[in-house]
Amino acid sequence: MTTTPLASPRRIPGPAGAPLLGSMLDLRRDPLGTFLRAGREHGDVVRLEAGPPGLRSVFHAVFAPEGIQQVLGFEAANFRKDHPFYEEVRQTFGNGLLTSQDDDYLRQRRLVQPLFTKRRVDGCATAVTTEAGAVAARWRTAAGGTVDLVPEMNRLALCTVSRILFGTDAETAVDAIDRCAPVINAYVVRRAYLPVKIPREWPTPGNRRARAATDELNALCDRIIAERRTASGATEADGGGAVPGDDLLTLLTRAGNDEDGSLDATELREQVLIFLLAGHETTATSLAFTLHLLARHPEEQRRAREEIDRALGDRTPTAADLDRLPYLTRALKEAMRLYPAAPVISRRAVAATGIGGFRIPAGADVVVAPWVTHRNPDLWPDPERFDPDRFTPEREAARHRYAWFPFGGGPRACIGQHFSMLESVLALATLLRAYELEAVDEEVPVAAGITLQATGPARVRLRPRGPATATATDTATDTASGTATEAAP
Repeated sequence: MTTTPLASPRRIPGPAGAPLLGSMLDLRRDPLGTFLRAGREHGDVVRLEAGPPGLRSVFHAVFAPEGIQQVLGFEAANFRKDHPFYEEVRQTFGNGLLTSQDDDYLRQRRLVQPLFTKRRVDGCATAVTTEAGAVAARWRTAAGGTVDLVPEMNRLALCTVSRILFGTDAETAVDAIDRCAPVINAYVVRRAYLPVKIPREWPTPGNRRARAATDELNALCDRIIAERRTASGATEADGGGAVPGDDLLTLLTRAGNDEDGSLDATELREQVLIFLLAGHETTATSLAFTLHLLARHPEEQRRAREEIDRALGDRTPTAADLDRLPYLTRALKEAMRLYPAAPVISRRAVAATGIGGFRIPAGADVVVAPWVTHRNPDLWPDPERFDPDRFTPEREAARHRYAWFPFGGGPRACIGQHFSMLESVLALATLLRAYELEAVDEEVPVAAGITLQATGPARVRLRPRGPATATATDTATDTASGTATEAAP
């Protein structure tokens, strides 16, 4: 493990906070605003203290791209997922790809990586456009011609990832996750930053609600996994034909090799839960804010629609169309800059190291924050302005690799990056071809949960468009009646 030579032990700057509690109340009320102010007032490396004396937590926030590259990139081995936040996620969802480390992580990554090749991900395009087309069709009957993009995109992303994971079990999974995920997410975030934690085993109302929600999701996944394995065994006994189903769960049950073995039932459940919960929430956030920003900026929306019309005409978009939709992709990236689905990323230092001229001690909790770095005016002039052309190839090439990092970076970068981009661009193209959007709510309040959470509505007024609208909605209607083919991952 290599670390940067230690700098002089000068004190890292940071907000003084309250005399007894430091920045604890600010971090609990508004963590994103607190980190943003800390970066603007104190620089690229900031120390924050939170909690009463004797129980005080210390965070070292790193905001400059060069420092972020150390934490996530070339010193990644020195910054582990031992932070209290990840420990709470681990205890709740298990030791899947999001939280596992060392040999467990490497083994899981080798087993799962083949399922996220470009060819397999591109094969999900039909599932994406099927679900997006169904949304476009349903919007024709929206009350008052107005929809709230937050629940709409959450449902769309959840239906899509459930269909790809579970195939015919998608609807059952959607209902359970829609009901249980908010309970679990709030519980994890609340516990992660408590200086003193009540044991999970104690029968408090919060513990009981979280346990009931977790047990329901675990039971759902275990049932579906058992059915897949039973179907697989029956097929082999009958002569070794293809395993029924081409959904991702079926492929996961077959993942493995002589060196790594395969995923057992518990490991399968843990991977599935992470894919379901983290996968759908991140994409839903990107979709909702891209559409809302375009609704607030008519000229940028017009450019995106004209590009979609030129590239697609009246046909359904496919994975091959991503390269034909560069402006729409730039709009998505700009929305992910302003509203990164993972606004804060946490690590814990193993050994002392130097970042930005300061000494980061061994055992220190370290955070990097896309929410802050993506708003640095030295990197992003007029940072609050929505400008998709920040992401032209020339301007992207001129920026530091870690000036924009919504998918993290380094060896722990999100395994589903290509899938998220494919799903988002194709869903956006399907919806924008069918409707013009006008913002009803100008601003959408947000908060930091496991992922970025909208805490208010993002309503838009729908104006159905011309011939392309009929094509999109007719396709969705045909799909609902069973004429469309579901793609394999």
